[in-house]
Amino acid sequence: MLLDHDRHPADAPPHGAYPAGQPSALRRFLGGSPAGVFLRLLFLSVLVGAFMSMLGVTPGLLFWRVVDSVQDLVHLAATQLHDLTGWIVAGAIVVVPLWLIARLFAVSR
Repeated sequence: MLLDHDRHPADAPPHGAYPAGQPSALRRFLGGSPAGVFLRLLFLSVLVGAFMSMLGVTPGLLFWRVVDSVQDLVHLAATQLHDLTGWIVAGAIVVVPLWLIARLFAVSR
């Protein structure tokens, strides 16, 4: 019985030739033939472009809305972090002295 690693290099298929049923790396990456994938993408691009046009959305407007959303999210996170640090400081002003007093009474026993 011959294993794959026992084959002689002369028995190997020529470079670029694939056995029946195994698509090339390009076809596997694209998900089909290049021409078929191109036509599907072209058709979907026309549909999405027409839909965006009906809604009055342009690629630039869409880009800036995403940028604004990210900026708003960063601002919200910074505000929450600022609030959190304020809560930590306010709580520490009460908790740390109480803990220190409790430790002093515990040591004196």
